[in-house]
Amino acid sequence: MCIGIPMQIRAIDDRVALCGEKEHQEIVDISLLGDLREGDWVLVYKGAAREHLPAERAGQILQALQALAAIREGQGFEHFFADLIEREPQLPEHLRTPK
Repeated sequence: MCIGIPMQIRAIDDRVALCGEKEHQEIVDISLLGDLREGDWVLVYKGAAREHLPAERAGQILQALQALAAIREGQGFEHFFADLIEREPQLPEHLRTPK
């Protein structure tokens, strides 16, 4: 299984970008995507950026990954999904019964 990791672009040089934080930086191929700038978020699979992400979506994915790490370590994870705790699940529009 391949999991995409959100990474923030720190510097760009032609078709590659330096992404990540000080403790974990990686050179990422950005040739599949169009106009990118420093500070943008991308979804990275095996060293290649495949999708340009809004910062909010990148944060949601990072929280889900942190929750998986917490579960693996036997820690609580509910706080990573605070936006879902008090919400009733909603069916997508196309699956709802017509009124």
